[in-house]
Amino acid sequence: MKNNKVINNFEIKKLINPKYIKPLSVSYEEDGVKKTWEVVKSHDSVAILLYHEEKNCFLFVKQFRPPVYLNNNNGITVELCAGLVDKSLDLIDIAREEIEEECGYKVENKNIERVTSFYTAVGFSGGCQTLFYSKINEKMKIHEGGGIDNEMIELFYLDISETKKFILDESIPKTPGLMYAVHWFFDNKIK
Repeated sequence: MKNNKVINNFEIKKLINPKYIKPLSVSYEEDGVKKTWEVVKSHDSVAILLYHEEKNCFLFVKQFRPPVYLNNNNGITVELCAGLVDKSLDLIDIAREEIEEECGYKVENKNIERVTSFYTAVGFSGGCQTLFYSKINEKMKIHEGGGIDNEMIELFYLDISETKKFILDESIPKTPGLMYAVHWFFDNKIK
């Protein structure tokens, strides 16, 4: 998935019977003042910062995201390996599955470290994302990654030495969770 990816027939339509989100209108009183707000109820999620020991790099994913496309006519974002909490599994099991499906590495639960959780409250949504961290190496590689069910995920390896420059490059759409995770790594894993 390169930046020259061709997107055709991009249409905006009213959302009918949403599968993953629920657009709602809420009303409430705050200090005696009536207010209304548009909200989106969404699934919680997990995200995993992957550090490749042998390559001394992070493994991120690139994906096409239609909402980003609306704003920058590219739509490719760089993200942590991540997935929705949409099944009855422990969060660490969902994280392990996402690492395998998206990135092609088989990591045991005992090698996945829980970092923290936070709410992705951005104006109208407020899902909880739980952040994990894991080291990977080539012995764990079982396939090329890329996701399942028509996901189009490209693996993106970023050398540790390039990370700080990458984080500050505003021309590259990236998630706040990725930026936080990288800062956490440098504060907690680099001695």
